[in-house]
Formats: sequence, C-alpha cells, structure tokens
Amino acid sequence: MKSSRSLFAVSLSAAAALVCLSGVSPRLAAAEPAQTTGPHRPVVNVVLAQRAAVPNELVLPATLQPSQDAPIYARTTGYLARYLVDIGDNVKAGQTLAIVESPEVDRQLAQSQAALAQSRANAVLAKATAVRWAALAKSNAVSAQEAEEKSAAADATAANVQAAEAEVGRLTQLKDFETVTAPFDGVISSRGADIGMLITTDASRPQLFRLTQQRPLRVYVSVPQNYVRSVKPGVPAEVLVAEFPSRAFTGQIVRASGALDAATRTLQAEVQLPNDDGQLLPGMFVQVRFRFAPSEPPLLIPSNAAIIRADGTLVAVIDASHVVHLEKVKLGRDFGTQIEILSGLTAGAMVAANPSDSLTDGTVVEPLLPAPAKK
Repeated sequence: MKSSRSLFAVSLSAAAALVCLSGVSPRLAAAEPAQTTGPHRPVVNVVLAQRAAVPNELVLPATLQPSQDAPIYARTTGYLARYLVDIGDNVKAGQTLAIVESPEVDRQLAQSQAALAQSRANAVLAKATAVRWAALAKSNAVSAQEAEEKSAAADATAANVQAAEAEVGRLTQLKDFETVTAPFDGVISSRGADIGMLITTDASRPQLFRLTQQRPLRVYVSVPQNYVRSVKPGVPAEVLVAEFPSRAFTGQIVRASGALDAATRTLQAEVQLPNDDGQLLPGMFVQVRFRFAPSEPPLLIPSNAAIIRADGTLVAVIDASHVVHLEKVKLGRDFGTQIEILSGLTAGAMVAANPSDSLTDGTVVEPLLPAPAKK
C-alpha cells in the first residue's frame, strides 16, 4: 500500500515539474533576445529645421489719403455772387467754381487804365520835345544843358508809362481772380461760403471750397526696421478694406523716406492706389498687406519644439547616431505655429517636436519623421 502511494507522489511531482518547465521555457526564450539587443530606445517625433519657402507677409494699418488736396480761396476782395459747384461734384482743371463781384477792383482798374493813357500821351509829347530841342542845340539856338534836360524828361515819362502798365496788369489780374477756377481734376469735398458773403484776402478769409483728387489715392505706412531692406519702388501691395471683405485693392510702393523715424524705428513708405472705379474714399481706415520676398529666408521650427528654461531657450537636436543634444538657441519672430531661429541651429537639423521633460542631453532615441504629404 505504501509503495503505491509513493509511486503516485513521484508521478505527480514529475507532472508538475513538466508543466512548470513548459511555461517558463518560452518566457526565458523570449527574454534572451532583449539581453542581446540592448535597452529599449524611446521613440521621438522629429522635424527638420528648414528655411521659409514663402514670402514674409506683413500687414500694417493705414489711412487713405487723396493724391492732391487743396483749400480754394479767393484772391480778390468782394462779395460771392454765385457758386457753380457744390459738395460731391466732380470738376475738371480750369473749370469755373464761383464768381466774386469786386466793384472796388473794377474802379481801380478803370482809374489805372486812364492813368496809363495819360502817361502815354505825356511820353509822346516829351519825346517830341526832346527831338526838337536836340535839333535846336545843334544850331546853337538853345544850350546843350536845356536839350539834355528835355531828353531826360522824355526818359522819365517813358518810365511812368511802364509803371502805369504794371499797375494795369496787377489790377487786371485781380479782376481775373473774380472768377475762381479749379487747379486740378477732383471732387469738391467741402464748401465754406454762401452767396452774398464778404470775401477778403487777409488771414480771416473764408475757405470757398476744398478740392480733393481721388484717382489715384495715396497710403502712407510705417514699415518696421527689420523689413526696411525689402521696401523698394515697384513692390506690390494689397489694400484691405473692411467694407469690401471679398476684394483686395492692388497698388504698389512708389517712394520711401530716406531715413527711419528715431522714435518708432520705422520707415515711411508711400503706396499709390489707382482707384479707377472710385470705390475708395479718402479718410478710410485700411490695412496694407505686403508679401516681401525675403533676402535671407528665416530658419523655422515648430513653436512647440522650443524648451523654455530659466537659463535660456533650448531645442533638442538629434544627431546621426540618434543621440539627443540640448542646444541653446536665440529666437526671432513668432509666426504662431512656427518660430524663427536666429542662431544656434543649422538648416536640416533634426529637432524633437514637443519634447518631454524626461528627454535629457545624451539620451539615445529612435527618431520618427512625419510622413510626407500626399500630392
């Protein structure tokens, strides 16, 4: 009986040992390769630092201004007899805008014309007298002194004629100023006088009209210093107006100031806008968008690749051996999803995207580049 029980116990122990070996052996076999290939490497998503391939876009606020803008005043004293144009009227250069009645100027002109006629008559008489006295002096009928006096008198009356002619010319011009004309093509933007109003030429004189030229328009923008090298005549610009959300008005830079504003470190540039259809009006608030071709394209990385620390900004650079190096860099402009690197990084370097805090200098990783975009 005891021998049977002993035989059963030995058989049970052998079966248990066989089951144990059958479960452990596969695990040991699976563990052996891990010991030969080394420790597990963390997988890190990486991107390549690249130069920007698109132009630098710059949007600046501005105000539309007319290409010409002039207040129109009268040049003669009188009363406004009538005005022939009003606010909003389009006028041409040389077109009559208003008529000023100036009776004082009319009387002065008539008086000066009479004085001119008198001076001319005196000049004719003095010249004839000088000729006669010169003939008498040759025959010693009169003295040479008297003949010279008559000649000088003739010259004086001739000078009086010139003075009278100048006065007539001055008053004639004032008479012409009674007709107020447009100096250039434009639109009457304001009117400051009514019929019967006294018109003077002193400092308190009223402004008759204001004339603005809306084709083309001008836009002055202050360009930041880091874009100054791209500001040149002929560079296109797009003018964006809130009232026209689906349209961009195209103009171009025509000139720029030769110096920066010391207070703002900006360069004033003038953009000319054709405005052939007259949709835009002077005084509108607009935004001017430039797409400057970069002379030296910026080096960009994703914004989440920057590691901000107390001692500066770092990026995790992965070399050809897949070893992490924390490199200190200098940041430039922030473009939202991307940020500019001014120094500390070269184009084509593999940079860890959104690195974790556990990623330290010298760590060996498995870099994973993003899949190329489908065309």
